[in-house]
Amino acid sequence: MSPPAAPPGWSRWLVPPAALSVHLSIGQAYAWSVFKPALESALHLSGTQSALPFQLAIVMLGLSAAFGGTLVERNGPRWAMTVALVCFSTGFLISALGAQTQQYWLIVLGYGFVGGIGLGIGYISPVSTLIKWFPDRPGMATGIAIMGFGGGALIASPWSAQMLQSFGSDHSGIALAFLVHGLSYAVFMSLGVLLVRVPRSEDLSGRTAGPSAFEGVQVSARSAVRTPQFWCLWLVLCMNVTAGIGILEKAAPMIKDFFADTSTPVSASAAAGFVALLSAANMAGRIGWSSASDLIGRKNVYRVYLGAGAIMYLLIALFGDSSKPLFILCALVILSFYGGGFATVPAYLKDLFGAYQVGAIHGRLLTAWSTAGVLGPLIVNWIADHQKEAGKHGSSLYGLSFMIMIGLLVIGFAANELVRPVHPRHHVPAPKEAADGRREQPA
Repeated sequence: MSPPAAPPGWSRWLVPPAALSVHLSIGQAYAWSVFKPALESALHLSGTQSALPFQLAIVMLGLSAAFGGTLVERNGPRWAMTVALVCFSTGFLISALGAQTQQYWLIVLGYGFVGGIGLGIGYISPVSTLIKWFPDRPGMATGIAIMGFGGGALIASPWSAQMLQSFGSDHSGIALAFLVHGLSYAVFMSLGVLLVRVPRSEDLSGRTAGPSAFEGVQVSARSAVRTPQFWCLWLVLCMNVTAGIGILEKAAPMIKDFFADTSTPVSASAAAGFVALLSAANMAGRIGWSSASDLIGRKNVYRVYLGAGAIMYLLIALFGDSSKPLFILCALVILSFYGGGFATVPAYLKDLFGAYQVGAIHGRLLTAWSTAGVLGPLIVNWIADHQKEAGKHGSSLYGLSFMIMIGLLVIGFAANELVRPVHPRHHVPAPKEAADGRREQPA
């Protein structure tokens, strides 16, 4: 499927809405915690087991983005969005069958494996195109699109909670909710498939889109993964994501546990509202912090994410169970940093490696997300399960895991400080880069 070129007079501001239609859909992944209590009750699962579909989905997100990044660059955003639509929606349909037949492995296969491939291809589908359309403001452009992934749960969380309330939280109700999700997202994602366009060569030259996206340093994806800068950023992203996803994946049961022994316990509906609030912070951080990075620089904004994030975790660990506003505020700040980290990293990559193959480089970097998708939920769920077996309850279920998160953020902070400009030996020669840039454009 060849990428459609924008006709003369096409507004580049139509491209972010196309990206948003895909990212808002696949952002449903961040509302998975709403399904956890129902799945645990209906299928008799532990917290660690109910996290498995989400964990596998994030693993497949990173792997499919890494292996599919070059294909996305070659075939264009429309092909990528179509693949994402088919995989993500099919994953829900398989999960619906698994819930209805009470075969949990089908939910893991559908949501985790098949749906996870849709997550990865869909996530990277617009990144390279947006950077080419907006070389003057890459942080803002990618932030607008990736904001949708963070904001998807803002829609999906209350929507899923309402469906479970209406359809029931038994296996049949869960199956029907999965079915509605799969069909609805297929329709919504098709809007992005139909709307997306790539810039013509004259747009890339800067006549309509500002300075050329191909000015300055250019590094191929093959060379980028051989640089220390790539692996420093890999570590930075992995640590930041692990810290955020540890809260996000278990958000609904976590806030209920923290205040279960107080005079103001949290209801299931209020916990779902907390998940939606986290989604709003995740979404706001993606556009707010990524836009700020255009002004203050990528390294500086990651210093904020990692340094201040560690302080927020420390405040929750020490005082979170004594103050509900403090717990919520710190969690919202952490999730804004989590979202901002995702939205800022494509522009950070462009600064270091150029726009030549930034989509493919970004895809390879997202293997850090795969690692964090296992590490974050595993740390929080495994420790909470063992603390519960030891007779502990409330906020004491999470104290140790929060201290581990602080240590990981400190490691990420140190890795960010080690990032330096890429050595010229890795640069693509200017004539080849320009020729490849022209060949990427349709005739």
